[in-house]
Amino acid sequence: MTDFDVPRFTDWLAGVTGQAAEVAVTPIRGGGSCEMFRVDRLGESWVVRRAPLAAVSDTAHQVIREARIMEALASQGISVPQILARTDDPAVLGAPFFVMSFVEGDVIRRDGLPESLRNDPESHGGIGEQLIDTLAQLHAVDWASTALADMSRPQGFLDRQIDRWLNQLETYRIRDLPGIDQLAEWLREHMPRHGDLTVMHGDYKLDNVIWARSAPPRIACVVDFEMTTVGDPLIDLAWAMIFWPDDGNPIALAAPGTPNGIHPDHCQTPTELLGRYAEQTGRNLTQFDWYQVFSAWKLAIVLEGSYAKHVLGQSRNPVHEVFGAIVDNLLIRARRFAQ
Repeated sequence: MTDFDVPRFTDWLAGVTGQAAEVAVTPIRGGGSCEMFRVDRLGESWVVRRAPLAAVSDTAHQVIREARIMEALASQGISVPQILARTDDPAVLGAPFFVMSFVEGDVIRRDGLPESLRNDPESHGGIGEQLIDTLAQLHAVDWASTALADMSRPQGFLDRQIDRWLNQLETYRIRDLPGIDQLAEWLREHMPRHGDLTVMHGDYKLDNVIWARSAPPRIACVVDFEMTTVGDPLIDLAWAMIFWPDDGNPIALAAPGTPNGIHPDHCQTPTELLGRYAEQTGRNLTQFDWYQVFSAWKLAIVLEGSYAKHVLGQSRNPVHEVFGAIVDNLLIRARRFAQ
């Protein structure tokens, strides 16, 4: 691999671990905004998560921040990949990176459940239960005693959100998005004033956890902490619900009625999952519609950025073309909860 200096990496890893060993490196697809490589060494498997070689300084910084967050969460008993080593020195691999344990397991995606789960439909109720219980555990972390206290700006978190995402939209607004500005005003007018502050994953959903390769469903670990901060936990809960199977939801993951989807007799409704979260955490969800509006509105803005790149000819990813219709649907969802 021309963009991964295996000999230099091998020497560096020997230095930080105090143990020299040969390594085998294989690229992994699907690393999101970062690049990922599998490393086999001394009979164990690890994953290198590296900032893009052309990363701006902020993106490079986020890689090391993510590793520190995972270390902090591991110290609090959250199931995350183990961090073996990290460095912000670009001299090793051209950009900052960290090395974490390779966790055996499967991911639930839009094309359905992994084989181990689809063959045991009576256990499918455990999928929603595990998703909610793990989120409740994450939200119970004593963040103030960890490095997260220095890496976050919790005070005024909700107050900053509307302007933050509107400002991002303005950098690529290319079409009329019905109701998006009116929704922003509704969000300002109805903003909760007494929200809790907890660890907030920032992108919590069915495909950002790794599932053990055997039934019944069990979350082996949580992944993808690029957006993690200290903020309002109900944003996480609402975000997870956007991707949960529900009638008419075009972006549901493993929806009943689709090939290899969750069995319809064992798929909880969003209301049932919200009730489980309230019972686990003791949180009051009477204002939860606000979070449903905000999360759908925010995701619409995020996806509109990729759709704008498609329209402007700046992206060849065919998925980005589809995002236009998904954005429209998300804004319909947001308006429904705002009524």
